[in-house]
Amino acid sequence: MPQPRAAVILAAGLGTRMKSDLPKCAHSIAGRPMVQWAIDLARQSGADRIVTVYGRKSPQIDALGQAAGTETAMQDPPLGTGHAVRAAEDALKGFDGDVIVLYGDTPLITAGTVSRVFDALEGGAAIAVLGFEPDAPGAYGRLITNESGELERIVEYKDANEAERAVRLVNSGVMAGNAKLMFELLGEVTNDNANKEYYLTDVVGLARARGLKAAAVRGDAGEVLGVNSRADLAEAEACWQARKREAVMAEGATLIAPNTVWFGHDTVVGRDVVIEPNVFFGPGVTLEDNVVVRGFSHLEGCIVRQGAQVGPFVRLRPAADIGANAKVGNFVEVKKSTLGQDAKVSHLSYIGDAEVGAHANIGAGTITCNYDGYNKSRTVIGEGAFIGSNSSLVAPVRIGKGAYTGSGSVVTDDVPDDALALSRSRQSNKEGWASRFRAAMAKRKGKSQ
Repeated sequence: MPQPRAAVILAAGLGTRMKSDLPKCAHSIAGRPMVQWAIDLARQSGADRIVTVYGRKSPQIDALGQAAGTETAMQDPPLGTGHAVRAAEDALKGFDGDVIVLYGDTPLITAGTVSRVFDALEGGAAIAVLGFEPDAPGAYGRLITNESGELERIVEYKDANEAERAVRLVNSGVMAGNAKLMFELLGEVTNDNANKEYYLTDVVGLARARGLKAAAVRGDAGEVLGVNSRADLAEAEACWQARKREAVMAEGATLIAPNTVWFGHDTVVGRDVVIEPNVFFGPGVTLEDNVVVRGFSHLEGCIVRQGAQVGPFVRLRPAADIGANAKVGNFVEVKKSTLGQDAKVSHLSYIGDAEVGAHANIGAGTITCNYDGYNKSRTVIGEGAFIGSNSSLVAPVRIGKGAYTGSGSVVTDDVPDDALALSRSRQSNKEGWASRFRAAMAKRKGKSQ
């Protein structure tokens, strides 16, 4: 029977190479802070207890960890990875089970890989470490195994000899073991090394000295990419986006130019959806089946219901709800508004804080004037209403079912069902005015010269 699981997420580093006032692990991949990716990974891997370790200069990480429902612990001062894990000891006091150490700057590891690390514990290892073989091992710590393939020790690059540096299997930093044993071993770790730090990696050698088994679990180098710079952040984003695009297409959506579509971390894409080139999804977007999103559109915090079409050049802002088979056309912005089934907003309009009924048609250039400088007010447009082009609907206002507004109207009062609202000056034609005007202007120009 599997042991209870806990996770310690190390996220105390500021990340000086990021050149940022924001702590490294608070930077985002696909619209979600990296530390939250690690928290989500821990939960997907069955961790019942999670402790997020933050630094004295990174209170944002403390706030993010608490907001995500984890316990938090401060590492101060920063004295290495072993010291960072020990910062979580009090929070896990009395925990009887296995603990895994994850990292807030490694957002691409999958739950399947973490499960394999826990499987190694269930297979008899006291300590299990995730390793990988990069193209260029560089300064990674080396995983030293014996002839049987068991892990003997981890050697930091600065402390490795020539033979050890030739080893290609390197340390990802992810380590798991029995919680009580891990903290016992960490209590024996010293800082007798080149950096004068307390290394988590020393736990392996200490376990072997007790005659305990340690295992090296081989993982995919692409999953363990650590983010230490803006360039690393961009690379991790690109890797995650490529993974998401493949998953979306595998589930039955068409991406005409996949590399130009950017998803949010929680984008939901239905079956037979078509997404044209150059579309960006922020967090909180759901596309139901048979939706079409045309090119150069930006969607965030919205739902597009079955069969609807949006774009090109559309912006759907948070709380936009586009009804089944509705159409939102080019250069339209929708915010905190509901469009009913088969409603149409085809051109050059702003729909904010509004409710648009089924089958209503919103003419080009329509604006719902929702803000008076102090308060937001709501516009309600009834089923089957027809809003003439270039209308301004000054909220709060209600347009009745089947009602019309004349083009160019500024509507400030409610319009009854099936009524026609006109709010503009009556047209008058002045015969011959244009020719007289041109003649007068030409004469004036001639005198000025």
